[in-house]
Amino acid sequence: MQPQTNRNVLIVEDTASMAELYRAYLERAGFEVRVAGSGAAALDCLSAAVPGAVVLDLHLPDMPGLDILKRIIGEKMPASVVVVTTDGSIKIAVDAMRAGAFDFIVKPFNAERFVTTVGNACERANLKTQVAPLRENFGQKSFCGFVGESPPMQAVYRAIESASPSNATIFVTGESGTGKELCAEAVHQLSRRRAGPFVAINCGAIPKDLIESELFGHLRGSFTGAVADRIGAVKQADGGTLFLDEIGEMHIDLQTKLLRFLQTGTFRPVGGSRDEKADIRVICATNRDPLAEVAAGRFREDLYYRLHVVPIPLPPLRERGDDVVLIAGGLLTQFAAEEERPYRALSADAAAALLDYDWPGNVRQLQNVLRNAIVMHEGGEVTAAMLPIPRAPEAVHALAAAPAEQDTPPPRPAGGQDPLGWRSVADIVTLERVERAAIERAIAICEGNVPRAAAFLGVSPSTLYRKKSGWDAS
Repeated sequence: MQPQTNRNVLIVEDTASMAELYRAYLERAGFEVRVAGSGAAALDCLSAAVPGAVVLDLHLPDMPGLDILKRIIGEKMPASVVVVTTDGSIKIAVDAMRAGAFDFIVKPFNAERFVTTVGNACERANLKTQVAPLRENFGQKSFCGFVGESPPMQAVYRAIESASPSNATIFVTGESGTGKELCAEAVHQLSRRRAGPFVAINCGAIPKDLIESELFGHLRGSFTGAVADRIGAVKQADGGTLFLDEIGEMHIDLQTKLLRFLQTGTFRPVGGSRDEKADIRVICATNRDPLAEVAAGRFREDLYYRLHVVPIPLPPLRERGDDVVLIAGGLLTQFAAEEERPYRALSADAAAALLDYDWPGNVRQLQNVLRNAIVMHEGGEVTAAMLPIPRAPEAVHALAAAPAEQDTPPPRPAGGQDPLGWRSVADIVTLERVERAAIERAIAICEGNVPRAAAFLGVSPSTLYRKKSGWDAS
């Protein structure tokens, strides 16, 4: 049986007229409400009984509202905090979200929007109960379509699970091929909107003259070629989630209209004369540095702070350790079935080759490499020779940049000459010590330039970085 939702609400607001307005909104919707006019009074109320939700004004006469939020989070009180702020204080609201607030709402707002936000906050206890098994299974090898058990991916799983119940905007960043749309779909599937539509739109793949129509729709005759009314992505996603991929590609003029929609929940189709409403959760993604785009004047700063509420950075494949072999094993099974080939496993040298490469194209590139190997070869096992892995780009660049006279490795010793200088059994050391000494010596000769040392040693720079990391940790 589902646990009962705690519909007790504490309003922390020092302006009496506003507090009574909020109380009226909530009591008409069936909530039980208490009001605290100061920070001290709010703490007393929390000590007496913990509500399901706290509506918190950040500007209180006796203490910052963030102090109350930190107390709730620090003492792990089972209450969801909704921050009330003004349009000019979005940065403070973002700080509150990072400190643990469930959601925020910007003045002025209507009763319906306010009651919906507080109701969602009260339902968080139910949602947390539903996703509790996911939390217990962290450390497993897969999560909502992702494959990987590395620490960076465990952090991603935790971020998705924590952010999903909220209605807050999610900002996903990461290189191309890291799974940004998969992340957005995971947030949607774990949210209260999972029964609603998930609509994805690539802001970089649509001409700037058409992106407004794609987003907000248009009326027939509003421009050349508009032969019929069209519903845009915002309306299509009503009740669900809108994913704006490559948000950094959006034209600056349309950014203004998107900001207005995010603030008011209303939009106007191209050629329309009246506003329409849509209740959606926005998730956006980019492979660019958003702050650099703001500094360059290509992205509005106010829109950035409106969108960048809950950031989820996705790690590149080269930082995920053995995940590459785990992912490759799953892809091998999938592609072999699709292509009706008898492949069953990766050979040891194939696994080593996958680990040695830096994967600039991330998981998408790995998919292409595995499918090529399966389509172009026969056999029950994928070997390193079958993998069309190019030479590590860092090594090529390092060789190209180095002076010509330094690009020729030292001459190899003649046939019987011993490069290690061993003369007896007493001189012999373990292969591990020989390898470490050779790598450290090569890096020293190359004055700390790891990619150049890797080029001389004939290996990928990622191999040296991984080995150095292991030595440093030991």
